[in-house]
Amino acid sequence: MKQMELLNTNSRFLHDNIVEYAKRLCATLPEKLSVCYFTNSGSEANDLALRLARQFRGHQDVITLDHAYHGHLTSLIEISPYKFRKGKDLKKEFVHVAPIPDTYRGKYREDHADPTSAYADEVKKIIEEAHKNGRKIAAFIAESMQSCGGQVIPPTGYFQKVAEYVRAAGGVFIADEVQVGFGRVGKHFWSFQMHGEDFVPDIVTMGKPMGNGHPVACVVTTKEIAEAFCSSGMEYFNTYGGNPVSSAVALAVLDVIENEDLQGNATRVGGYLTELLKKQKAKHTLIGDVRGVGLFIGIDLVKDHQRRTPATAEAQHVIYKMKEKRVLLSADGPHRNVLKIKPPMCFSEEDAKFLVDQLDGILTVLEEAIGTNSEGVTISENTPGRTKKPKEAHVEVLSAGAPEQKENPSQKRNGLCAEKQSPLSKRLKT
Repeated sequence: MKQMELLNTNSRFLHDNIVEYAKRLCATLPEKLSVCYFTNSGSEANDLALRLARQFRGHQDVITLDHAYHGHLTSLIEISPYKFRKGKDLKKEFVHVAPIPDTYRGKYREDHADPTSAYADEVKKIIEEAHKNGRKIAAFIAESMQSCGGQVIPPTGYFQKVAEYVRAAGGVFIADEVQVGFGRVGKHFWSFQMHGEDFVPDIVTMGKPMGNGHPVACVVTTKEIAEAFCSSGMEYFNTYGGNPVSSAVALAVLDVIENEDLQGNATRVGGYLTELLKKQKAKHTLIGDVRGVGLFIGIDLVKDHQRRTPATAEAQHVIYKMKEKRVLLSADGPHRNVLKIKPPMCFSEEDAKFLVDQLDGILTVLEEAIGTNSEGVTISENTPGRTKKPKEAHVEVLSAGAPEQKENPSQKRNGLCAEKQSPLSKRLKT
């Protein structure tokens, strides 16, 4: 606020804030990641990362993971199967899609002798096939933990092997930390760090958490890659990337993460929440898997534990019933059956307990309903994404014709005429 009152200008003019922030940001990263390019969003950051990678060796092709999402720009939709497979766009010839390294639902599961090597070898095969066709790999890009893919944590050693194959082909490894960085995993500041000290990406991108919602983002890379980019003769300039106000915001976010020990909070509360959810897994047949690190957790809902049949409609039902209980969740993954839990970093154990208590109640009623009717819960044709009451089942569900509640506390509180802002602990539960 003080910086905004004093001065804001574009990034062509020198200002101490951007330099101070770059120093503090690089101090959280491995030594070789030392050059920062500031942007306004994660999408801009990932787009710039592709430019850096392609300029480095003059290669063009990109390997991405199935169901990945890296941003809304045209260049990123092209490498995001999460998007292009839902639309009319065909996969471009320079894009190669590797299987999600998911040991619960993927091609190679936890009972495989060596899922790490099996998934990494899929990338190796892609590289070999590309070379046969006269193509050259510029980059492999992946979130350090895949979000839209279903809260997937790659098996230990996967990234190291992939990086080895990609670098041998003249490409670089891009770690997308847009959703999972800045201490969310708890034990480490960056999610890629949990894969081991022997793994360091060539380029790291970051976005939304960097400004706690304010539009500021960054690409950090090595001097070698930066120098190759500079040698192209095309000057990189971003009018508002790293402007004085955005840099002040980003500095304030680092201060809060450190002063309020939000990284430690992610470890403590995340561990507590995961423990509570695993107890729910033992209780509820709909929960097939609970996975996560820190405050990045996924609950894989299934209709059948043995076959791991995705409980897609049930997941949508849970989301809407949880909303009625003042807990906001979403579902994702290839089958949209994985409940995504990525709460604010200030999430408390009290909030975690509240979340799990509401989930327990909703799953109990839902499972009782499913148990009394073989039809289960289906998606309403008239209300996409919402659920419809099974015949004879004694369970309340949202539907197009359901009567509205007499009073919705959240509507009243969030309206223009809200009388008073609720306490933080209450707001976190909405």
